[in-house]
Amino acid sequence: MTTIDYFFATLSPYAYLAGDRLERIAAKHGAAVTYKPLDLIALFGRTGGTPVPQRHPARQAYRAIELTRQSRKLGMPFNLSPAHWPTNPAPSSYAVIAAQDAGGGDVGALVQGFLRACWAEDKDIAQDEVVRACLKSAGFDPALADSGLLQGAETYAANLEEAVERDVFGAPFYITGDGEKFWGQDRLADLDAHLAGTSA
Repeated sequence: MTTIDYFFATLSPYAYLAGDRLERIAAKHGAAVTYKPLDLIALFGRTGGTPVPQRHPARQAYRAIELTRQSRKLGMPFNLSPAHWPTNPAPSSYAVIAAQDAGGGDVGALVQGFLRACWAEDKDIAQDEVVRACLKSAGFDPALADSGLLQGAETYAANLEEAVERDVFGAPFYITGDGEKFWGQDRLADLDAHLAGTSA
């Protein structure tokens, strides 16, 4: 079976703008997705990236333009300055890890739920009630928010180390089973073409 390792952050606006396209592409090609949430700020520190507040004003201004432009293009509601960003990404990331291990629900929908909560619904995804609501909405037991915290923390840290080892430097980042890499929601069409065997 074809596989896709998906490195992302539950606070990434670009991961939010990916919507459900990864899941639709995976279904189209019979690919299995492994979700690997990670600490994006820590990844930046390890791979030469710069957190948004530390970027030159020109870069921050263009980021605002591009995010707004892409959200309009995709027809997705988007708040450029959400009420709870940044917030602690660990609780939502641990929930994704626990849900993926437990099974029985839709992990893709869970990831999208957290991203939508942050970037379109002005919810704090570090809050227990938000985590529980997202788990329930995606078909998981809300009690997963209370279980596997140690394992979640260990996997979250391991995902960061794996990302650095595999030359991941941003999010969303997709790596196929044959080692092809795609960075950014605007490269999902290229991922689709690669899996179809029609890429240049």
